[in-house]
Amino acid sequence: MASELIELAGGTFRMGSTAFYPEEAPVHTVTVGAFAIERHPVTTADFGAFVEATGYVTIAERPMDPALYPGVDEADLVPGALVFRPTDGPVDLRDWRQWWDWAPGANWRHPFGPDRDAAAPDHPVVQVAYPDAAAYAAWAGRRLPTEAEWEYAARGGVEGTYAWGDEVNPGGALMANTWQGRFPYRNDGALGWRGTSPVGSFPPNAFGLFDMIGNVWEWTTTLFAGQHRPQADAPACCPPPQTLIRW
Repeated sequence: MASELIELAGGTFRMGSTAFYPEEAPVHTVTVGAFAIERHPVTTADFGAFVEATGYVTIAERPMDPALYPGVDEADLVPGALVFRPTDGPVDLRDWRQWWDWAPGANWRHPFGPDRDAAAPDHPVVQVAYPDAAAYAAWAGRRLPTEAEWEYAARGGVEGTYAWGDEVNPGGALMANTWQGRFPYRNDGALGWRGTSPVGSFPPNAFGLFDMIGNVWEWTTTLFAGQHRPQADAPACCPPPQTLIRW
């Protein structure tokens, strides 16, 4: 259960970017307090230990409330989750619905559906909603990071275009499990992986943290907004080291 913790002293850094997604702007200065964060994301095995100990049922496994889906046939309201489906060729990238499909029965045990392979125990757990991640963190005696804490950890103390510097593939090396090829229809694979990869398969960042970039999306406690809302410094709320769960 839970990976080794890396203690970070905290500090001041430039958060955000104007180079990629508009919601990452504007770049602004943020200070975070000391905290400790797991070396790698929560794995399927980690999450399985939590479920076995508590009997927890994830959002994707729960019956769907008909009151929340007026006009939908109750026969269609079965537990499941969205799964990625490659398109047949180039598409309008502004419409994400072209590569996400609803898969009945998809959940953390079988991420692509009950008729597909089970999730690998050493891969990061997927198909977990925010309440699921928060429940695991509470069980482990930890909490999820804020977006500022997460980005501070992801940058590893490095200022650059990418978390490891200004070159996307320094020395020709793949630094993270990200899409290789033409999205969303041709994925050449990162070191052979066309989906998630075992945690720690790619180089750690300067803080010694694995998979801060690529492999899976990770949850934070910060609500999504169309752009950053610069705010006062965000010191740690509790005596250090706080211990944060990676998703």
